[in-house]
Amino acid sequence: MLSFVEILCGIAAKAEMIIQRVVLNSRPGKNGVPVAENFRLEESTIADAIQAGQVRVRTLYLSVDPYMRCRMNEDTGSDYLLPWQLSEVADGGGIGVVEESKHDSFAKGDFVISFNWPWQTVAILDGSLLQKLIPQLVNGRLSYFLGAAGITGLTALLGIKEKGHVAVGANQTMVVSGAAGACGSLAGQIGRLEGCSRVVGIAGTDEKCSILVQEMGFDAAINYKKGNVAEQLREFCPGGVDVYFDNVGGDISDTVISQMNQNSHIILCGQISQYNKDVPYPPPLSPDIEKIRKERNITRERFLVLNYMDKQEASVLQLCQWIQEGKLKVRETVVEGLANIGAGINSSTGTLADDSILVSEI
Repeated sequence: MLSFVEILCGIAAKAEMIIQRVVLNSRPGKNGVPVAENFRLEESTIADAIQAGQVRVRTLYLSVDPYMRCRMNEDTGSDYLLPWQLSEVADGGGIGVVEESKHDSFAKGDFVISFNWPWQTVAILDGSLLQKLIPQLVNGRLSYFLGAAGITGLTALLGIKEKGHVAVGANQTMVVSGAAGACGSLAGQIGRLEGCSRVVGIAGTDEKCSILVQEMGFDAAINYKKGNVAEQLREFCPGGVDVYFDNVGGDISDTVISQMNQNSHIILCGQISQYNKDVPYPPPLSPDIEKIRKERNITRERFLVLNYMDKQEASVLQLCQWIQEGKLKVRETVVEGLANIGAGINSSTGTLADDSILVSEI
């Protein structure tokens, strides 16, 4: 016969579930380049039972995005981003399927999303932090809700609408830096859909430039690693630049700003070239470029998509409609397996690439 202590131990053993999770193993340093070894895969446990208002979910997709580089620092340099803690589970955008629910809004089998999803195979989450997804809106491609129909797409669309001042019939020229990235490739297409008459992208390889023109509908694309960017900009934007979707900052942005027109607009989306440097965000412009900006009355305001969540629902529906109609082309990289989350590290730029991590099959 089992003793009382043995019975209690057996109950305790059944009360926990073994999971896998990814934690921050080390920091790259403010000026360092992130590597896969900065993260660690480990086993952990979660409670087997859930409480009222909670939902147990199995993780399907996790998003790996450039902004996460800032979260690897002890100080993110931003008032809206919290740093990841050493030996604690990382988090970000995630999608999963409900396995058990004690929240009135969700039932077993529902697909849900959160932008604070822990990087682990199974999680118990507060139902109030989840949103239910409708797979049919993205033709069944659930991962799109982390990209083209998620925060990435919202950043591109709302950035253009709120800060780009694009108007149909105004004959505006838009330039997009980091144009081959997830946000940049969407921004160029959305700029066209919203009314820009000419869209020019800047990327880092001939292959990327070819994709932008042949698949994404850009009028032209510049490989910044080849030739003179300023000369090519003058060739492709003979009337100057009216809207600049800035994903990178640094020398490329200085070159673009120097060719911007009077009363033009900079959409300050990201500063990838500065993510591995200990500088404030957004980084200040050089004195010469700042002088140009002021003289030409060029707007350059910090843009944070989280400030426009009241427009989220309508904007997501617009993005989904464009996707269904084939007007918005989507390219994504899906890496299989939580253990391969280090594959989201972009070794060429030292920033986190725009990837989705497939954790488990539907």
